[in-house]
Amino acid sequence: MTSLDLLAVAATFLFAGLVKGVIGLGLPTVAMGLLGALMSPAEAAALLVLPSLLTNAWQVLDGPRLGALLRRLAPLLGAVVLGTLGGAGVGLLPGRGSATVGLGAALLAYAAFGLLPLRLPRVPPRAEPWAGPLIGLLTGVVTAATGVFVLPAVPFLQALGLERDRLVQALGLSFTVSTLALAVALSWGGGFGGDTLGGSALAVLPALAGMWLGGRLRGQVSPAVFRRCFFLGLLGLGAHLLWQGMQ
Repeated sequence: MTSLDLLAVAATFLFAGLVKGVIGLGLPTVAMGLLGALMSPAEAAALLVLPSLLTNAWQVLDGPRLGALLRRLAPLLGAVVLGTLGGAGVGLLPGRGSATVGLGAALLAYAAFGLLPLRLPRVPPRAEPWAGPLIGLLTGVVTAATGVFVLPAVPFLQALGLERDRLVQALGLSFTVSTLALAVALSWGGGFGGDTLGGSALAVLPALAGMWLGGRLRGQVSPAVFRRCFFLGLLGLGAHLLWQGMQ
């Protein structure tokens, strides 16, 4: 990487960490979206691994009663791993062209879900044993193809009726498992190691600094206004990547 590339990567993870610090999510999505405009989705996904893993593991360990939540979400999480590795096994790892289109479409869908007053009905407990694995498989396939692991897992987790702290912990758990599965999938394709691993490690510092800044800003900025700006930005970024990938 050139000095300019390193500066762009550091600025990306600083901003992505700030977003996560303010609203509690968004680091992988922002980082993939911005880096996807500078490099291939596979390279962006590889750089994302360590910052995403550490920030989300922190989020998981900060919550209560991890064991009970892990048992409840085990079918979903196991299916995420199967979907990601299965998708990688059939060649869905992010590359160029079609992967950029997929990344843009994923960002557009996530932004639309965040901006529109749409919420899934609450998932009844009797449906979780079959709905969790289905959602997990779909999320894994999307993760393998685009490096973005928010859909459809995030809306599903929001529909489980978890209290706020448990939901934040559940999101961190889902993102942590997705990150680990993506790292394994990328390593199969030779996309995670050597210089890429070093770059991912360096990206941890600006990501954590951004989270600290976001935490300081949280009490001074309306979370609702910030979320709206965040999703509007994703909407524009997704449209740009979709157009770029179709050229």
